[in-house]
Amino acid sequence: MKNKFLIAWLFLIGGLSSVNAQHKAVSNKTDFKLAFSSIASKEAITGRMFLIIANSDTIEPRLQVGRYGPYLFGVDVTNLKSSQPVTVDNKVLGYPSLMKDIPQGTYYVQAVLSKYTQFKRSDGHTLWMHMDQWEGQNWARSPGNIYSKVMKITVNKTPNQVVKLTVDQIIPPIAVPPDTKWVKHIKIQSAKLTAFWGHPIFIGATILLPKGYEDHPEKHYPTVYEQGHFSIGAPFRFKEAADNQFYQDWTSAGFPEFIAITIQHPSPYFDDSYAVNTPNNGPYGDAIHEELIPEIEKQFRCIKEGWARLLTGGSTGGWESFALQCLYPEFYGGTWSYSPDPLDFHNVEGINVYEDKNAFYKIHEYYKVPTANTRYPLTGDVRLTSEQRNTMEVVNGTLGRSGGQLDIWSSVFGPIGTDGYFKPLFDKTTGDMDPSVAKYWIDNWDMRVYLEKNWATVGPKLVGKLNVIAGRTDDFFLNFGVYHMEDFLVKTKDPYYGGTITYGDRGGHSYRNYTSGELIKVMDAHLKKMHPAYK
Repeated sequence: MKNKFLIAWLFLIGGLSSVNAQHKAVSNKTDFKLAFSSIASKEAITGRMFLIIANSDTIEPRLQVGRYGPYLFGVDVTNLKSSQPVTVDNKVLGYPSLMKDIPQGTYYVQAVLSKYTQFKRSDGHTLWMHMDQWEGQNWARSPGNIYSKVMKITVNKTPNQVVKLTVDQIIPPIAVPPDTKWVKHIKIQSAKLTAFWGHPIFIGATILLPKGYEDHPEKHYPTVYEQGHFSIGAPFRFKEAADNQFYQDWTSAGFPEFIAITIQHPSPYFDDSYAVNTPNNGPYGDAIHEELIPEIEKQFRCIKEGWARLLTGGSTGGWESFALQCLYPEFYGGTWSYSPDPLDFHNVEGINVYEDKNAFYKIHEYYKVPTANTRYPLTGDVRLTSEQRNTMEVVNGTLGRSGGQLDIWSSVFGPIGTDGYFKPLFDKTTGDMDPSVAKYWIDNWDMRVYLEKNWATVGPKLVGKLNVIAGRTDDFFLNFGVYHMEDFLVKTKDPYYGGTITYGDRGGHSYRNYTSGELIKVMDAHLKKMHPAYK
């Protein structure tokens, strides 16, 4: 990823005085002028220009961008021509602060131009969004995006100056690991998604084969689908290395024989589509179940029966694995869902979709309190407020194009807006909630509500299949969604759900009650119990 296709140059010019191109003291009221070089592109570009200001260059600033810094600024551009400057100054929204509030000191700056693609969707809407290049919807490392070299500057009280960064280095294509004896890769163009987006859309899978697969060509195996964020790595972090515990388990004598699979299904909104059909993302559920999985089962010797397809995953993958088991109750034979995204919408990273009038504050009779978004699991201290988290997403992308968590939830759980982008649950500037969108979320995607409404029909198909694991001090308050789901499940009758809810008393978002090897053994025991013919 760090290999460079082009030789880049940067230069710094002075406002009131000359400035050395390598290092010069500048003011915290500095204006940045960012432009891409014709060497990188002869054509005009529509997208978003980013400026990153970091404390260190041990890792390139663009690769440091995340929830907790560094300083980030972004400006939308339309038909931007080479050498045409984009200004970043105190008028541009920044995260975690405005330009004028950056403390004095030495920093490392870098610019990135993220390219957008025009999508003429089948619903009649035309959208400009970032087309994933198999990097997992990450503008900082997406092939084809353009970035500058890193420049060292000092912010102090010297007179106003202008810093110019030339964006002229192209991020190269992602290198997919070669197939091995154990790990295989497939990638297909989805006809269903391509038709919806009006642009080629690809989905894929990484397949981990069991011990003895090549030696027993007549044998078919149960499958476990590990859901989660985009990755082309092997399931369960399998690596052919002596110090990889799962490799030791997977290849050991007597270990249960499964085919393990992770799927890649990034959408223009996120690194992961949430694997369901939605108005904003399109028919990803159909594409996965009617195109991708049949192709996997055609190429590899999977048992093509619902009892033999199992699910697991954490966080995003926790929600997906739980939701897929509920929405496709006979297609899958059981799920073990870790720290799932909100199964109930009373607490969506701090936001109560049922009751809150504002997503940034809890409003009480005489006062209001900032809504907590993220906490430290062991102390409970707030690490980010809802307003801070959403400011970060707006800086990463307007119109829901941030690739961030709240934006993907809005695109999955929410309706389409009049402009073709999703209709937001709340105003990201004021935090004011939209009650009509809140109702849409609850009526369509609150999984507790879904099961309550449909238990008579789906309940008999889910007995013994729902297993949820969560830490009681989840970093993002996701344990509360599990509590609400548990309140419903433990009271089910005709039939009783017959699954398990497991908590780690002081467990955070990464809490796990089993190692990967132990989980496979639990799944194996489940199959033997639920399907006695399985051996």
